Amino acid sequence: MINLPRSLIRLGAQASSKQAAIEQVASLLAGAGNVDPAYLGGMLAREGQANTYLGSGIAIPHGTPDTRHLIRQTGIAVLQLPQGVAWGEGGETVRLVVGIAAASDEHLDILRRLTRVLADDALVEQLSTTADPALVQRALTGEATAEESAAPTSGPDLPFSAQVTLPNPLGMHARPGTMLANLVRRLGGRVRVEHGGQSADALRLMELLSLGLKRGSVLTVRADSEAALVAVTDAIRAGLGDDLILAAPAAPVRREADWRPTQVGATIEGVPASDGLVIGQTRVYRPAELHVTDQPGEAAAQAQALDDALNAAAAELDGLIEQQAQAGHADRAAIFRAHRELLTDESTVQDAVNLVLDGHGAAWAYQRASGERIAQLQKLDDPTLAARATDLGDVQRRVLRRLLGLGEDHLEGTAPAILLAPDLTPSDTARFSEGSLLGFVTAQGGPTSHTAIIARGLGLPAVVAAGTGLLDVPDGTPAILDGQAGALYLNPSAADVQAARARQETLRAELDRARADRHRPGATRDGARVEIAANINRAAAAPGALDAGAEGVGLMRTEFLFLERDSVPTEDEQEREYRAMAEALGERTLIIRTLDIGGDKDVPYLGLEREDNSFLGLRGIRLCFERPDLFLPQLRAIVRVARDHPNVHVMFPMISTLEDFRRARALLDDVRAELDAPRIPLGVMIEVPSAALLAPQLAPQVDFFSVGTNDLTQYTLAMDRLHPQLARQTDAMHPAVLQLVALTVRAAEAHGKWVGVCGGAAGDEVGALILTGLGVKELSVSAPQIPAVKAALRQHDLATLRDLAERALAQPDAASVRALARTLSAGEVRA
Repeated sequence: MINLPRSLIRLGAQASSKQAAIEQVASLLAGAGNVDPAYLGGMLAREGQANTYLGSGIAIPHGTPDTRHLIRQTGIAVLQLPQGVAWGEGGETVRLVVGIAAASDEHLDILRRLTRVLADDALVEQLSTTADPALVQRALTGEATAEESAAPTSGPDLPFSAQVTLPNPLGMHARPGTMLANLVRRLGGRVRVEHGGQSADALRLMELLSLGLKRGSVLTVRADSEAALVAVTDAIRAGLGDDLILAAPAAPVRREADWRPTQVGATIEGVPASDGLVIGQTRVYRPAELHVTDQPGEAAAQAQALDDALNAAAAELDGLIEQQAQAGHADRAAIFRAHRELLTDESTVQDAVNLVLDGHGAAWAYQRASGERIAQLQKLDDPTLAARATDLGDVQRRVLRRLLGLGEDHLEGTAPAILLAPDLTPSDTARFSEGSLLGFVTAQGGPTSHTAIIARGLGLPAVVAAGTGLLDVPDGTPAILDGQAGALYLNPSAADVQAARARQETLRAELDRARADRHRPGATRDGARVEIAANINRAAAAPGALDAGAEGVGLMRTEFLFLERDSVPTEDEQEREYRAMAEALGERTLIIRTLDIGGDKDVPYLGLEREDNSFLGLRGIRLCFERPDLFLPQLRAIVRVARDHPNVHVMFPMISTLEDFRRARALLDDVRAELDAPRIPLGVMIEVPSAALLAPQLAPQVDFFSVGTNDLTQYTLAMDRLHPQLARQTDAMHPAVLQLVALTVRAAEAHGKWVGVCGGAAGDEVGALILTGLGVKELSVSAPQIPAVKAALRQHDLATLRDLAERALAQPDAASVRALARTLSAGEVRA
């Protein structure tokens, strides 16, 4: 709500001309510190471009867009002219002048109230003649505001700055941008992000996306307080909600097809976006064109129409978010949350409102303002960021449909078909119901777009960027769509259709076997057991992991209980989450890793001191020692669950010395004694080279080891795994890393203990084979990787894998290790 102090209300004034009236209202704004005196020139220039008369004797003069930098603080001033003044060429007489200095969209509420005022002739008359400023305050702000004696607020000054490197694999796309905007909004401060000579307000998602920030981009963050600067830079380092440990989900790449027809009428090739092979008929989907013409009306009414459309679109998106979240599709819900932020982007809304105030219609104004942002995104060099233009286009279409009174486009026909379209928005794709489509091909788009991600989640074969000729294919054309090859085959011969059906049966049989085998115990071909567990963050993910074939949870990342909220979870809240996980697993092992905050996983609300080398500072167990207020409640929550569930194991992260382990174990023992709990199986993470070298001393004191190959690799090779130039070289298959794993295994075996791996190497097929050959007994991976890892192990005998691992230790580099592993396909390992 804009504050309207009485000092900005002048009653009973006189003005000899419109210019004189504008000069008076501009003087009020300047005198209160809302604007620079030069803002008057913008107000007069705007009046020369368009009449700001609203109707019923009310005018709303305001500045031009190029004078917005002269606004120090959003505000309004009211000039009452009981005798009236001529306004415009239509003979209008104005008795109430509402001067607007709009630095944001806060003044929209004023416009909504003016709409109601205009509809009430008696109120208009009263406001034009009253001697009571409180009446004007109530009419325009909803309450009478006390006179402000404080000095006017100065303009945004951002004296604190720092540089930070963006770690996100896909750059600053909509989802992390949304999280950044929400963080700044909660902080209540002013923050700007600068890169490449350009600057963006952190609250304005479109400005932020238009910077085209990629992984490795060095940003300058400026803030109005040191606290805000630290919170924002820490959040950026932490990835703003993106998972920086796992690689971004890669889109399918074009590869040699396992099957290809021999006689077709035509072949349309594009970029693979989602695997699958289907046979059917085509149907072209052309979204109805939105014909937007400029239909000016009263500015207040047009502003109200825009506000109504934005609110309706927001309600639609809220419904979609809830629907996708309830269905367990967190990734899709996150996409529509980003759309929600795009919808309320301040700069877009403000520009649209300014166009409305210039005399343009609401639909034309919104299309123009949002269209400029879409064009900016399309020009970005990075294809992933440029693909976000589709997301904004989706939001634009949602609002324009409301403004034009149109319903949604219809996607579904009478029978499932292969859909051909210019492009598909995430909203289009999310409306696909099961069985309504066989697959789709688009003329535009990219494999990393949100639409492609949703398609893969739905299991629909999809091809994108196939060219505009695609849309000339007649409806009902027989076709075969091969998502793996990125090809649409038109008018195939009867023999090709028969061959495609045979190929479908083969693929279906392979998938069925894989699904049928996913619950078989993990083992090599000759029966050597290797437990295949899952890495998960929350109890809600446990059923999906078990369905994928997980034999337990090898890593529960408890820090996500802290990362996904704005305050520290209580002991009771943590206990409920751990208990739900333990109960979901039954007798299967649950390894709970204690809080691993720091490094690439910062939590802004904890107020931790910023470190230049966070990976070498207070993280993992070191932070827990410094913050017993976090560590002890977590230990109590775990022990309370372990009393009832013997499947619970505890694992300490970032152990680098014997003293680290003994100190952590002593704290756990104290909590067990306090709660009268039995002994709990206890392990440590091998993430630091010193821990691997100390494994012979640690092994007698622990129950198991779990190797975190992501951190162990970066610490061994002295390469930051988030560094844009070095990340690809931080390969856990490097012989130096494998030597440390082998040392750990030998130490464990000497004392009858077992070793697991919960880092990224466990889910890599080559890594799974070599780690098993080294003697690792448990591989904990992301749930979707479980069937493939099990299948890979079942193809080889343990003796072969031991020979492979032994030879891998003697290789000069990771590339040589991977080349050696590829010889397994020939059934042998060569030196």
